[in-house]
Amino acid sequence: MMNTELTVDPRAFDRKTVGYFRYGVVNGQVLMTNDVGEHLFLDPADFHRFLAGQIDRGEPLYDQLRRRYFFKHELDLDGLADKLRRKKAFLLNGPHLHAIVTTLRCNHSCRYCHASRADMDRVDTDMSLETARKVVDFAFTSPTPVLGFEFQGGEPTANFEVIRFVCDYALEKNRYENKELLLSLVSNLTLMTDEKMNYLLDKGVMVCTSLDGPADLHDKNRGWMEKHSSHAAVTAWMDKFNAEWVRRGFDPDLFHVDALMTTTRHSLSRGPEIVDEYVNRGIRSIHLRPLNPFGFAVNTWKQIGYSMDEFLAFYKSTLDYIIELNRQGTFVQERLASIFLTKMLTPDDPNYSDCRSPCGSGSAQLAYNFDGSVYTDDEGRMAAHMGNDFFKLGHVDTSSMDEVLKHPTVKALAVASIQDALPACHSCVHKATCGVQPLHNYMFDGDIFGQRPLSRKCQEFYGVQQYLYQLLSTDTDGSLQRIFRRWTIQRSRPGTTPYVPASEVTS
Repeated sequence: MMNTELTVDPRAFDRKTVGYFRYGVVNGQVLMTNDVGEHLFLDPADFHRFLAGQIDRGEPLYDQLRRRYFFKHELDLDGLADKLRRKKAFLLNGPHLHAIVTTLRCNHSCRYCHASRADMDRVDTDMSLETARKVVDFAFTSPTPVLGFEFQGGEPTANFEVIRFVCDYALEKNRYENKELLLSLVSNLTLMTDEKMNYLLDKGVMVCTSLDGPADLHDKNRGWMEKHSSHAAVTAWMDKFNAEWVRRGFDPDLFHVDALMTTTRHSLSRGPEIVDEYVNRGIRSIHLRPLNPFGFAVNTWKQIGYSMDEFLAFYKSTLDYIIELNRQGTFVQERLASIFLTKMLTPDDPNYSDCRSPCGSGSAQLAYNFDGSVYTDDEGRMAAHMGNDFFKLGHVDTSSMDEVLKHPTVKALAVASIQDALPACHSCVHKATCGVQPLHNYMFDGDIFGQRPLSRKCQEFYGVQQYLYQLLSTDTDGSLQRIFRRWTIQRSRPGTTPYVPASEVTS
């Protein structure tokens, strides 16, 4: 258990009635959590009465504790097992996200780029059609019933021939495989044409781009080699895609260009403007993603980086603005908050690879480099370009899915992300709703285990969850929880599962 600003004497426990729990202090209240994600706020006096076995059956608090599995003597083991089984349902399937790097070529030079980009004349970094065929065949051997292909780069549309081939081949192959197939593209959209757009729409490919906020902020972060405004080009294509979906009769709340933003130092004072940019473009979900000092960002960190305390201050103030918009009738959600809230308020886990135990690297997702090499995820691929092949699992020419899933690296990453065995994680009040990403630890510390309390990812996740519980602890009329519960509802596009870009999962 976690002792945070509260002294507990283990000798005062009534061991016959008190079940296993973790605790912390939020706004002067004791937050209790357990392994199936249940939580309850108690005032300190009631908390100590609970520990001493002094909560009487006739009290409303008694039933709340019983229903949330905090009592040992009235523990419904079958119900607890069912709840845990549902929370960990993601363990039953193989890799469902398959990121395909069609090329390393890119026409942008973003200041924070995490990828390994190459100049536009480096066609030697293009994936061949033969390799693309082998990637599709390999991915279809995953035991998952839901199979998603996501095109990444570089700028993936610089090698549109491979995108076209993979879509056609996967759709044809799936006539016999009968998986739930999802096709998606992460693109800066600046190489888009009407022909490409119509092909993507015809094949049901969902599109995600980068949008860092208003034009001046976006263009400052995302340099375009053509010296034009990247923001103007991206937003023009977003509008064009969205209008075409409407013209074809699709629900614009479900069918639109999604976007991802990256927070730089220039973003920290502009949270409401960034949110307004998303809302005004019809995007109802924004992920306030922190910058990681990987790739190009290592060299520009002094110009665009910040401390985690600075990021969390930005996050909290921007989340407050998003909540206020919802109170005024404008629906928009923050993506990381919705992931945590799904874990806190519902029986389900959204299977966000960076925030689950064990993590999804190599078991929920795989990344394929342009040459057919198979990696745990895109960060594993990036590590290889930085000179370390530790996260390479094989090659589509010589490896089987079974060999990849049983690779020692996949096992090591699982061990390094099972929170029950990790110091600090095993006793943390947020253990049941959090997760560990060993590749982040490795990129920072050269160690997949890392030092959790010192890692930026741990500080981010802990800070966000602590703030969400802080907000919930003061929600006396339930109005905020109604907003938050709406954020946990994931509407599926017809014929697809709820869309989580692989780039979001791995970045």
